[in-house]
Amino acid sequence: MLVATATAGLVIAAGCGSSSSGKSASSGNGSAPLKTYTIGILTDRTGPAASGNKTSVDGVKAGVVYATRQGYNIKYVIADTATNPATALSAAQKLVTQDHVFAVFAHSALTFAAAPYLTAHKVPVIGMAEDGPEWITAKNMFSVVGALQTTKVTTTDGKFFKKVGVTNLGSVGYSISPSSSESSKAAAESSKAAGIKVGYLNAAFPFGGTNVGPTVLAMKNAGIDGLVTATDPNTAFSLITGLRQAGVKLKAALLPTGYGGDLLQAGPGALKAAQNVYFLLSYEPVEMQTAATKQFSADLKAAGVTGEPTFAMYNGYTSIGLIIQGLKAAGAQPTQASLITALSNVHEFTALGLYGSHKLDINDRVNAVGGGADNCAWVVQLQGDAFKTVPGADPVCGEILAGKTVTPSS
Repeated sequence: MLVATATAGLVIAAGCGSSSSGKSASSGNGSAPLKTYTIGILTDRTGPAASGNKTSVDGVKAGVVYATRQGYNIKYVIADTATNPATALSAAQKLVTQDHVFAVFAHSALTFAAAPYLTAHKVPVIGMAEDGPEWITAKNMFSVVGALQTTKVTTTDGKFFKKVGVTNLGSVGYSISPSSSESSKAAAESSKAAGIKVGYLNAAFPFGGTNVGPTVLAMKNAGIDGLVTATDPNTAFSLITGLRQAGVKLKAALLPTGYGGDLLQAGPGALKAAQNVYFLLSYEPVEMQTAATKQFSADLKAAGVTGEPTFAMYNGYTSIGLIIQGLKAAGAQPTQASLITALSNVHEFTALGLYGSHKLDINDRVNAVGGGADNCAWVVQLQGDAFKTVPGADPVCGEILAGKTVTPSS
């Protein structure tokens, strides 16, 4: 497994949460009234996880542009988890009881804290499976990268690290996030299967932590020459900087978050720390200049979003793509229940073309391991102030290692 405010002016009927706008605004297909839905965005706008998730809102903004072309007016309410479990739950409760949202987009490392409540209230949830197993077990939840089986192992990590010459890997994940912890262990197992030594594994690093001294020393003593993290960028860059200062020569550092605009706008310190670092995406990077990435870039621009896109923006944008696909199949007057039913029958999701030639069965809750269609990931490397695609990793795809699993996190 490879491990990235609008006001709700609509009066929503209880249990439905949707309505035609009642206006003859252009839908992009004529003068038919737009169908209006209010969505809650549950995301980490502040706190340690904000470095990887806060820009999901900008992706939703771009998705709204796409939705308008499809005849839908998407309004949204932002709910900040503050990277705190209790706040995540209360934010979700407000979305349901006060904002009366039709569905929730979850782009948070703390979604697990709100998931039982949203499931109990039968709220459709679309988003990024980055936190816990609820994306597998809760039938009202649908991930744009698949309901990740983070205890299973694919050959993908091992393929990549073998390709770039890593011989001794260090792997780090967060203790509080089951998917982070399990992903760090799965990356280690994948590398072992490829014949790579795993000199250091820490699947219980403090969430969002930047006190990396003891970890850096342990990795140096273990002789690692490769690093993979299932963490937010602030932790990952602290580790990379610390390793370099300690004289560790890394053949490759691979991060699941940090790609794009957040890094390029973070200033010279972040750019220096990220030089020659590899970043993975579950989608085609905009550097590939495909039809889908050009449309994504155009929709970001139309939404007023400038600069390089981020992994979180991709996730927000594709969440709109998935809900529109569901709404089109949910009947003439969709309800929350009919939307869940429609999404439960989506077996070919292209992420608005951003999966390239691949398609994702969002309801395959058994074989989705790597975080994207066919367990594939696109890898880019930061060189100077630009991201470059990596030949042979555009994408790199893996197979599930039969009988190989990692211990589930408590």
